[in-house]
Amino acid sequence: MTCKNICRLCNNLIVSTAINFDPTTNSLDITIPNGVYGNGRKVCIVVAQAIPGSTTINALVNIVVNGIRFPLQKNSCTQVTACEIKSRTKYSTCVVTNTVSGVFRLLGNIYATCPDNLLALPSGTVTTPAVANVQVAARTSTTRATKKEVVANE
Repeated sequence: MTCKNICRLCNNLIVSTAINFDPTTNSLDITIPNGVYGNGRKVCIVVAQAIPGSTTINALVNIVVNGIRFPLQKNSCTQVTACEIKSRTKYSTCVVTNTVSGVFRLLGNIYATCPDNLLALPSGTVTTPAVANVQVAARTSTTRATKKEVVANE
């Protein structure tokens, strides 16, 4: 099979030029090249740069075009937070406009990487819960308990 001498990417593929975290507005701004992004246009945005380490997990994500911020929304119309996106990843969006502004709305679901629990128990502040009316049968043997013994002890 011969290789074609002309290689090109899709016109809808847009690679970000910068990513900045603004602590005053708690927003993560992804800058893409200036251009015309019309209503209903599909835009696949590649987050090419690393997300700054100072970014908070609940920072709202915006797409910046020509110095103007446009929210990046999930397909449920809620704004994406910083913990829900990854760097070096492509996100398929559709431009949705109204009479005064617009948004970039994701076409598919994103799988959040937001931490929903702690990696470990906090040190120094753990207290044992109070356990009331629990009786534990003492075993004198070092052998393993059988299923009958466990049921009998309950």
